Amino acid sequence: MDLGSINPILLVASLMVAATPIILAAIGELVVEKAGVLNLGVEGMMITGAVCGFIVAVETDSPTLGFLCAALGGAVLSLLFGLLTQYLLSNQVATGLGLTLFGLGLSALLGQSYVGLKAPATPKLDIPVLSDIPVLGPVLFSHDLMVYLALALLAGVWAVLKYSRAGLILRAVGENHDAAHALGYKVVRIRLLAIMFGGACAGLGGAYVSLIRVPQWTEGMTAGAGWIALAIVVFASWKPGRVLLGAYLFGGITVLQLNLQAAGVAIPVEYLSMSPYLITIVVLVIMSADRSRAALNAPASLGRTFHASH
Repeated sequence: MDLGSINPILLVASLMVAATPIILAAIGELVVEKAGVLNLGVEGMMITGAVCGFIVAVETDSPTLGFLCAALGGAVLSLLFGLLTQYLLSNQVATGLGLTLFGLGLSALLGQSYVGLKAPATPKLDIPVLSDIPVLGPVLFSHDLMVYLALALLAGVWAVLKYSRAGLILRAVGENHDAAHALGYKVVRIRLLAIMFGGACAGLGGAYVSLIRVPQWTEGMTAGAGWIALAIVVFASWKPGRVLLGAYLFGGITVLQLNLQAAGVAIPVEYLSMSPYLITIVVLVIMSADRSRAALNAPASLGRTFHASH
């Protein structure tokens, strides 16, 4: 066992990379749930985004096009969920679970001939002068563009929800869809837009895994990241700032367990591999211990079916 081989600077830099797909997927799901919709299909949308992004990036040799098509793939799949739940009034939980199963199957089918291929390299955005600062440079200023876009997206969602009229309307729909409808707001249209935004974010998160974090295609490579993103939204009490904290907590544990394995820590590898998910469960148990507080923060219409004739 050689703990001295773990470089703390590289550890923190890797943490930011590991947290990025979770941030993208979780912030998209937060917007969806703020609109009063519970979409459990995040994992399915992420893996669909991962395979769409990988195929397009390999065929065009352009990671940028790959990310754009991943967002489109996630949004299209989420639109299917939106049509089923908002127009045909299907059960949101059952439809979301079906979406995950469909996404996993579809991605396995589409990616069959791409197993073992390598994705085109995505350049790192070494920010001049800033990236040369000792310690802070490699930790904060030497990442790829998507790391910064994820943080910018999170900040943008926070600002829109807190300060803009659009954010106020979205929250009104999530809190009381009947009252919002009575005021003349198009509840179904607003929720569809929120669902598609969430799908696009999940697709980007999936593509980050297949194009940057592990630049190759492997069936089921998101490995439960979508479920972690769902859990983090609850852990964050539907607040964007806490989503960042939750994503970094999960990313940190993931990176640490990989480093501990490499350092030869005398703990069975299975225990280290399950640690991120175990910590997530523990955090959720602690959060849900105060049920009244959790219920207070949850959008009042979350998961409830809306029909204009009500």
